[in-house]
This record gives sequence, structure tokens and C-alpha cells, in this order.
Amino acid sequence: MTRLHLPKPKMVASDVDGTLIDHDERVTARTKAAVDALIADGVPFVLATGRPPRWIDPVVDGLGYAPLCVCGNGAVIYDSATDSVLSSRTLDVATLSWLADVAEAALPGCGLAAERVGARAHDAVTPQFVSSPQYEHAWLNPDDTMVARHEVIDSPAVKMLIRHRDMRSGDMRTQLEPLIGDRADITYSTDHGLIELSAPGVTKASGLAIVAQRLGVEHSAIIAFGDMPNDVPMLSMAGHGVAMANAHPEAIAAADEVTGTNVNDGVAQVLERWWS
Repeated sequence: MTRLHLPKPKMVASDVDGTLIDHDERVTARTKAAVDALIADGVPFVLATGRPPRWIDPVVDGLGYAPLCVCGNGAVIYDSATDSVLSSRTLDVATLSWLADVAEAALPGCGLAAERVGARAHDAVTPQFVSSPQYEHAWLNPDDTMVARHEVIDSPAVKMLIRHRDMRSGDMRTQLEPLIGDRADITYSTDHGLIELSAPGVTKASGLAIVAQRLGVEHSAIIAFGDMPNDVPMLSMAGHGVAMANAHPEAIAAADEVTGTNVNDGVAQVLERWWS
């Protein structure tokens, strides 16, 4: 199957950061127009992101459309139209405790954080992001609640984050993966010393499969866009996986096609083959 003769997709899934939005975190007019056209044609558009549900609002505002979302690298299925968490998969407390011990032994000096989820994106009852005093953010996070180390792991979490500012994310994964085995899935969405752990088998692909089943779409009829290692499972499971020109080598290797960069409307460049 060549990229010039692809059948029209029956569902489109896109990562957000480094893929759908530009460096100013905006959905450009060209990308919005392409998404508008496919939605008008009755084709579902799904966000598949490492972001938690509470960070979806700016993307919805930019799109002018509230899609179903695969959040937390596949751990959370979120309906942005109704602000409802439809399902979630968590790491239990015993596993979190074990992972914390393994990580701190293998990566001395690392800090720990946990992403939790309530029934809605902005659930005031649930502190949704908690971090230990040793955790240093890889990006601005105004939602952080700093707690004692033992409090980071005292409740189930959709994602554990491990941060070491003096290491590369890929090197951290390489060191931890053989130690963790099948107790958790490890990925990363930035090279700046941050890895993300989810329950076994939880990836963007597993989350997208849930949405596809809900909408009655075969995996072969999905086109997916991404740029980082956390997108690799999704790019591999979709009928046609598209990596951005600015993508990590692992994402490019997993993709069927490479489009333009996120800054140059790479997503729109592909969608305009059918919708322009």
C-alpha cells in the first residue's frame, strides 16, 4: 500500500505536543481547517496524548471541537465534550512502592511523582499530580502538590513519573527496563530526563483500541500521527502511522510515512489528501 493510494481513513488519531500543535502550543489555522473538514465528513478525530485530562482544554479551544481523548499515554479515556473520565487503568499501591524502590536504587538522585485521575478533568477532590521534594519538573506544572515521598505512592496512579535532570530519558529507560520487566510499561515523551510508567500493557495503542472499539472502527482504517517513543505503539497499531519530520528516531522507524514538522502543519499536509 503506497501513501498516494491510501483509502480514506475512518478515524484519525493525533498526538498533541510536537505533533498537532506548534511550538507556541497553538492549533494553526491550516490544521484546524483540515480537522474541521474531516469532522464535517463524519470521521472521528481523537487526541492521543501523554497529557492528563485537565490539560486538554487549550487544545479543545484551539480545535473548536471536543473530541474523545486517550490521555496519560493510554491509561485514561476522556470525553472532553462532557468532561467525563470514561475509564482508567492504574498502578496499584504495592506496585508503585516496588517501582519507587527499584527506580531510586537504579537511578540515585531521581525524584518521583504520580498522576492520578478523578471522575472529571478538574476534580478538586483528588490531588491529581503529587511529587516528592526531590522531583524537578521537566516543564511548567502549576497543578503540582508537593508531598512526602511516601505520599506519592500511597494511592493508585494512572502514571508514575521518574525525573533525573542529569540523565537522558532513553538512558533511564535502558537502565530500568530489564529491572522492571513486565510489572509496568515504560516510555517517554521528552529526552530531558523524564520517564513515565503505566500499568502493564497500557500504551497509547491500548487506549486507542478502546476508542476504536467504542466507535466500531477497525485498526486498519485508522491513521495516527506522533513524534516520540510514547507514540510508537500507536503508530504501529494503526493502519497507517505517520511520524513528524521533527520526530524521535524511534517514532520515525515505527511509522509508515514521515510528514512535515509540527511547525509546518505536518498533520494537515496528510489530511488534505482527503479533506481540503
